[in-house]
Amino acid sequence: MKSVLKSLVLAVLGVCLTAGVFAQSEPPRDGVFTKKNVVEGEVTTYAPLREADVMWAKRVWRIIDIREKINLPFNYPKSRLIDVMMDAVLAGELTAYNPDSDDEFKVPMTPEEVGSIGRTTETTEVQDPTTGEFISETVTNDFNREEVIKYRVKEDWFFDRQRSVFECRIIGIAPVYNLRNSEGVFIGEKALFWVYFDEARNIFVNNEVFNRFNDAARMSYDDLFIKRMFNSYIIKQSNVYDRRIEDYKTGLDALYEAQALEKELFEFEHDLWEY
Repeated sequence: MKSVLKSLVLAVLGVCLTAGVFAQSEPPRDGVFTKKNVVEGEVTTYAPLREADVMWAKRVWRIIDIREKINLPFNYPKSRLIDVMMDAVLAGELTAYNPDSDDEFKVPMTPEEVGSIGRTTETTEVQDPTTGEFISETVTNDFNREEVIKYRVKEDWFFDRQRSVFECRIIGIAPVYNLRNSEGVFIGEKALFWVYFDEARNIFVNNEVFNRFNDAARMSYDDLFIKRMFNSYIIKQSNVYDRRIEDYKTGLDALYEAQALEKELFEFEHDLWEY
């Protein structure tokens, strides 16, 4: 009888210990339900498009400034776009292309090359706690992702006569960071790298974007770009001189020129139909 009771006690203790182990290894759910829509999301493919069906097309380059209020979700601390892109590139899940060789995705970059961008070294004098002597120590500072405040977007606008739609598809995205000299003074802007949007969609579709109105209706970065839920301004449109707006307009005139190019796209779509 004693041996039976002893076996039962050991069995109960084993179950309790096992339950305790599982309780410690699996953290509690952070919320009232398990979020799966974005985590398990899949890319929605584009409608088929033939060259013969494209009656009209125009290439446009634009800038998304994440300091604008409507664009603040791009810089949400828990899911910043630059973190999503950089982490994917450094992990080898997304291909980065050299921005110095134009924006045609011709020269791929290795994760090591991307990781070395913006890396600086500083030599400081540190006192040895044992001897009291000052020794030189080199400190390496990685790229500061906070310096990325803009994104350059390359896209094609076209009219598909087969479906009778005027549509825009993003071709590539490039983070733009602030260049600073050795004294920390701003000296200009530069593209960090280019990513091919169709490839990046596989990463974007599983990364959540903050919704300021409803935490239960958050979307992915893929949804954000496809639905064009951001504000931007044009910096270049395909032209015979292959020049940007800043090459022939400055200041307020450049802004007016960007608005004029945006209006041209709107009016072209409007004039496609008769009422």
